[in-house]
Amino acid sequence: MLNLPEQMMHHRRSFFARSGHLLGGAALAQLAGAAQVNAAATGHQAPGPHFPPKAKRVIYLHMVGGPSQMDLFDPKPVMHKWYDKDLPESVRMGQRLTTMTSGQSRFPIAPSKYKFHQVGECGMWMNKDLLPNLAHKADDICWMRSMHTEAINHEPAIAAMQTGNQITGRPCLGSWASYGLGTMNENLPTFVVLVAVPTNRDQEQAIASRLWSSGYLSGEHAGVSFRSKGDPILFINDPPGVSASIRRRSIDDLNRLNAIALERLGDPNTKTRMHQYEMAFRMQASVPELTDIASEPAHTFELYGEEAKKPGSFANTTLMARRLAERGVRFIQVYHNNWDHHGNLAGRMPSQCKDVDRPCYALLEDLEQRGMLEDTLVIWGGEFGRTIYSQGGLSKQNYGRDHHPRCFTMWMAGGGVRGGQIYGATDDFSYNITEKPLHIRDFHATVLNLLGFDHERFSFKYQGLDQRLTGVLPAHVVPELLA
Repeated sequence: MLNLPEQMMHHRRSFFARSGHLLGGAALAQLAGAAQVNAAATGHQAPGPHFPPKAKRVIYLHMVGGPSQMDLFDPKPVMHKWYDKDLPESVRMGQRLTTMTSGQSRFPIAPSKYKFHQVGECGMWMNKDLLPNLAHKADDICWMRSMHTEAINHEPAIAAMQTGNQITGRPCLGSWASYGLGTMNENLPTFVVLVAVPTNRDQEQAIASRLWSSGYLSGEHAGVSFRSKGDPILFINDPPGVSASIRRRSIDDLNRLNAIALERLGDPNTKTRMHQYEMAFRMQASVPELTDIASEPAHTFELYGEEAKKPGSFANTTLMARRLAERGVRFIQVYHNNWDHHGNLAGRMPSQCKDVDRPCYALLEDLEQRGMLEDTLVIWGGEFGRTIYSQGGLSKQNYGRDHHPRCFTMWMAGGGVRGGQIYGATDDFSYNITEKPLHIRDFHATVLNLLGFDHERFSFKYQGLDQRLTGVLPAHVVPELLA
């Protein structure tokens, strides 16, 4: 056997990591990822905000499937005169349709079966029958009725809402917040994901971990998903016979070996792994305390309801989101499924709203009582809206609605948002925007502004470009949404 020099016996990554020429750099980009090389060079140091942030943390409540805006927040009473009449082509204007309704011979108007009430000093018209508790917070909420996007199907639409791009694999909003602001605690992840279980599970959409991926950012900025039942984190507890002191010594030894590998190879995955080992050790103590909701006083469950004691329920998830926020978690992403109402909207919408109504009210009230709402940004919304025309069968008491990207409603509260603001308007069909369009890029730019960032300067070098959450197309902060 040839007596090769030691450095030639290393893994091939070592060769590429030591070479400075283009071939070596290109090969390293393929093997380790160009973004990770860049992240290793920066040392994962949070760049920090460009100006003082109004929001220190975010709780993002994503309603997977796309809530129907005209049945909840955007009343269109004139549509009752249009019942079962065809949607005028002058309104549709050749809009692309999904394959689920493109084959329909007609597009009959389906007026909302629900009554709307004007609530709060702001005069917001909303479905108070299905959302009676949330209605009490109307003056604390910034209502955005003119949201719009290009994506018409769930996967690209959710990706666009979460990452700024319909193509998956890019950093999500939570990862950008983690990268830019860093952590506020030592014992829990900076970015946590919670997936609530809806009461009705007729038409759930797939939720994959790529939605909380860190993309080309360092792996430590990816979301950490907590399970809704059983141990929140798999294998968080030591096996029988392994004490905390043994675990500590094991991690110390592993990190010494990893430090040697990091110095030799420069692979940022190694640094991420070291960080994860340390975090996992600290979470062995912090997670049991976090999830012990029995320590909450009785008035907490009077506020959130008895459902908050049920693991995985939306009420339990929002309570957990508050507990995470008060323990210094920077970004809490919550998903609530089954808002994809292609049929039987009247049969499914009540249970969806019952799931979220009281918990959303309770979360805002709870944060306010604790003095946290002023610097906690709460976001509620889906990936797009629904059509005014019916999908499938139609009656005055029941109908279905297809996907609609041209206009939908979201809301925000706390964290520097202007409460009681009703922003934007749509036409009589809730089909096209008539006042103050709010593209998801503008929404992202505004959220980043609340976190203290100029979205045009907040970037990460990847593949030779300064990559941004808001991308390269025009995006604008909306001052009317800010307090």
